[in-house]
Amino acid sequence: MRTNNLILQTVTKIVIFIIMTFAFFLFISGHNNPGGGFAGGMTTAAALVLLYLAYDVKTVHEGIPVDFKTLSLLGVFIAVVTGTSSLVMGKPFLNQSFGYYTLPLLGETELTTALLFDTGVAMAVVGMALTIIDAISKDISEDNCPWKP
Repeated sequence: MRTNNLILQTVTKIVIFIIMTFAFFLFISGHNNPGGGFAGGMTTAAALVLLYLAYDVKTVHEGIPVDFKTLSLLGVFIAVVTGTSSLVMGKPFLNQSFGYYTLPLLGETELTTALLFDTGVAMAVVGMALTIIDAISKDISEDNCPWKP
């Protein structure tokens, strides 16, 4: 039997926005300041775990139809390709290159390969963390929960 956690669900709708905004800040500022793909990915995973707690796993999967195993695999692929692409240019592994480009809405913006690498790391971290949480939630179902009331 699932209880109705109205207060938790209402607060979660507000807090998720704050947590995801902070995760985006950590992700974007990572190549110049502390943060990056791992910190942003773990913060995003924590926000999604909060959704799992406020709602149930089935409801969250209906709202976010993403296969987290595929997400982590794609993230690792992006990180590895970004790291090895510098070898093709004759530079050391994970060498960063950057340039300034004029984007339509943002104006002149610095784009770096470190941002691509951080994207791959963030995807891998979110995918693996939520794959582990999904596996744990399937092991502890309402049928075989050891702390049944």
